[in-house]
Amino acid sequence: MRVYLDNAATTAMDQEVIEAIIPVMQNDFGNPSSIHSFGRSARSIIEKSRKQVANYINATPAEIFFTGGGTEADNMVLRNSIELGVNHIITSPTEHHAVIDTSQILEKKGEIKLSLVKHDSKGYVDLSSLEELLESNKDKKTLVSLMHANNEIGNKLSLKKVAELCKKYKAYFHSDTVQTMSHYEFDVRDLDVDFITCSAHKFHGPKGVGFLFINQNVQIKPIITGGAQERNMRAGTENIIGIVGLTKAMEVAYRDLAEHQNHIQGIKTYMIELLEKTIPSVSFNGDPKGDSLYTVLNVTFPNSEMDEMLLYNFDIEGIAVSGGSACSSGSNVGSHVLKSIGTDMTKPALRFSFSKYTTKKEIDYTIGVIKELFSIN
Repeated sequence: MRVYLDNAATTAMDQEVIEAIIPVMQNDFGNPSSIHSFGRSARSIIEKSRKQVANYINATPAEIFFTGGGTEADNMVLRNSIELGVNHIITSPTEHHAVIDTSQILEKKGEIKLSLVKHDSKGYVDLSSLEELLESNKDKKTLVSLMHANNEIGNKLSLKKVAELCKKYKAYFHSDTVQTMSHYEFDVRDLDVDFITCSAHKFHGPKGVGFLFINQNVQIKPIITGGAQERNMRAGTENIIGIVGLTKAMEVAYRDLAEHQNHIQGIKTYMIELLEKTIPSVSFNGDPKGDSLYTVLNVTFPNSEMDEMLLYNFDIEGIAVSGGSACSSGSNVGSHVLKSIGTDMTKPALRFSFSKYTTKKEIDYTIGVIKELFSIN
């Protein structure tokens, strides 16, 4: 049996998305920047997609900029915040590497001061720590960059509360929403955020495409130059196939949102119950029974002797899981997220992540493999 439980890394493309892409591949090959009919047809498709995407998050089309994915979008914000006068960035030690690494690079270059918020015992961002950092640095122009839900442990953040704090201290607010976009409803007008990001492959769309929302009240400069595409914000011929796929994936996700949320949360709860029953000494990283991303479950197992071979043993049994963020798999370093929240790093931890395609039968099979690997009767 083959079981895919690494959906936080990437998801299988939805059949409806594939079917939407194929006609574009066959018929709409014109360069969107060309003025002839082939180019105008391609441009029309992109702008129709931009309008649809904007509608899903209550933005205006002019606030949506298509990118090569979430990492590029995060970099656009962080690197170009300097042009906005930002000389101080507040982020978290548990952020995705696209944010924390980029912030550290900017600090090393002497362009910003970097501050890191504290977390509580379960891994939630401490909002009082955030306010203390904003208050103590109110003489600086600050960008706050905090993800909506952690990609490894699943803890969620109240975007509304952070946005209110940022407005109080006249700071910009950027949130990496890659793990939550199209898994939850978004209203950027109500949230009052400055920047949010998206990557299509996290919700059954194609890889290599995403978008950056930039609030209409903010103006930044491009980091990819050499053309006037995306209203002078991102040079390079647009990925029309990816853009169509992203848009269709959002359409499907929001059409079936409640159904998918209920199904996947049920799968996660089911696995938690089976793990607690099977291995009483098992522990969970983050707060999986609290305000947590319903697609992610991070588990620490008691047997440290299994650590190095655990992922391989799962793979041999046909089960795909992650030892943390798949973005850093193979790096031979432990999870920076788990280290930051005080997890016992001598014991093996795995991230199981689910999608609308995950079944209870697959969870039963996975639990059976766990029993064999840990010699549980």
